[in-house]
Amino acid sequence: MNEFEGLGLSEQLAKAVTDLGFNSPTPIQLKAIPVLLSGTTDFVGLAQTGTGKTAAFGLPLLQLVDANHKYPQALIVCPTRELCLQICNDIQEYKKYLKGIIAEPVYGGASIVMQIRALKKGVQIVVATPGRLIDMIERKAIDLGKVKYVVLDEADEMLNMGFRDDIDFVLKNTVNRESTWMFSATMPSEVRAISKNFMTNPQEVTVGKKNTANVNIDHQYFITPAHSRFETLKRLVDFNPGMYGIIFTRTKLDAQNISEKLANEGYDVESLHGDLSQQQRDRVMQRFRNRDLQILIATDVAARGIDVDDITHVINFELPDDIEVYTHRSGRTARAGKSGICISICHSRESYKIRQLEKITNAQFHRLDIPTGKDVCRKQFFYFMDKLINADISNGAYETYMPDLQKKFADISKEDVLKRVAALEFDHFLKYYENAEDLNARKDFKERRPENKMSRENINKRERPSYQRDGGFTRLFINLGTKDGFYKASFLQYILDESNLKKEVLGRIDLREMNAWVEVDKSAAPKMIKSLDGKTHNGHQIRMNEADGGGNRRPADGEKRKRIPVRSGR
Repeated sequence: MNEFEGLGLSEQLAKAVTDLGFNSPTPIQLKAIPVLLSGTTDFVGLAQTGTGKTAAFGLPLLQLVDANHKYPQALIVCPTRELCLQICNDIQEYKKYLKGIIAEPVYGGASIVMQIRALKKGVQIVVATPGRLIDMIERKAIDLGKVKYVVLDEADEMLNMGFRDDIDFVLKNTVNRESTWMFSATMPSEVRAISKNFMTNPQEVTVGKKNTANVNIDHQYFITPAHSRFETLKRLVDFNPGMYGIIFTRTKLDAQNISEKLANEGYDVESLHGDLSQQQRDRVMQRFRNRDLQILIATDVAARGIDVDDITHVINFELPDDIEVYTHRSGRTARAGKSGICISICHSRESYKIRQLEKITNAQFHRLDIPTGKDVCRKQFFYFMDKLINADISNGAYETYMPDLQKKFADISKEDVLKRVAALEFDHFLKYYENAEDLNARKDFKERRPENKMSRENINKRERPSYQRDGGFTRLFINLGTKDGFYKASFLQYILDESNLKKEVLGRIDLREMNAWVEVDKSAAPKMIKSLDGKTHNGHQIRMNEADGGGNRRPADGEKRKRIPVRSGR
């Protein structure tokens, strides 16, 4: 039996879901679907975005509605046009093996006359934004008197957008509903109030802890002077050449200004904010979904309800005042079980917000150094080299030009060809970052935080720390450094992957050109040494040993204490 059938879904619905590539239900689907299929139980589901909530309520609705009756039986209310269309598209895919069931989107920014005509033809499921739905009710263009099931999706976002009165109005006009289902990423007091006022003994299901952030998101923050905020943003974008992300701003003016600045410098970006017409918004979102844009720069209101797969990074140009807004911003990445990165650019006076976010979201935030100009150039260089090596040359058309190419390059060595390719690709980067300043705010920032040996926020300090061998940590020497193509984040990932350890066992890391020192929990140090010592990386043998208290490499057992040229012959 199909796993979705095991939840009580019909064979047709289960087959449609598996056709989409989903073989196992997500946690929220496992907990919600059996309850919702009864059709008579009020329900509150707390889960982050990207966890499969649409299927959690969409599949039960499709099984409960009657295809023989051509009037609204189910109503789904959501905050934005984008989410409205996304939900409707998903339902279309779920019902591919069902006949006679119609789901219709109702939203602002489109012809209300056309939407009224579609409703009059007969529908069973209406997916609507609050404003347009109320307009339809007041025009008597929609009859909610026979609606049995009401779904409030992204309830907390609707309340943040000021739709409390609208939600109350809708619920008061669906007097014959048999059940109300509410889905939310967080549980603020206003969401709780709706539950108390309009639901009867609702069954509450929580996937993860309330108000927590997605565990697959790596939360990073960078401290910089206020006047360097844009330059820091630009450098972080350059340091992540494969980024496909969203930059959040507080105001539409910031979104527009940042978009114009980056676009003028050749970045594939556009802004999304409240001053755009619906047609302009649709065009920008289509370009972003098609990956014609690398980065979308958006305000919170404009970006609510965006559901785009495979977003790698979310960047907060400034931290939001409302901590719940941070949860929704970060939730744009790491969807459907994938991993992602949420970056925040902060001023030193905003450090208290980081502490609040850590406490409320129950997530660890990692303070990292803003990359240097050399870090950026190195990262871009290796990214380009990987693209060059992995380029698809299977197209036979290239063979036509090979004789001419071979003649043209007959007197040029392979090394010179590579240098010329690198020069063409990186000359602008090298010139721009040749004398790049240090953007890290150090002199005016002292973070008031108790020492936490399991925290990674002290990793990658530019100044050489004293490294006391206490507190459960030991210091290891390794003969790998930036000359081996590592930057700080990639080095961290490499040693964790090779040793199969978790990042919580690490303390500080001092990465140099030719070597590095790594602080590791004493219990994990032997495993790390055993995993790395003696292996090879790019043709060079790795040596990892315990370092002595003075920061020098400690000789291995049986080895005389003498200076060894760790990089001879390189």
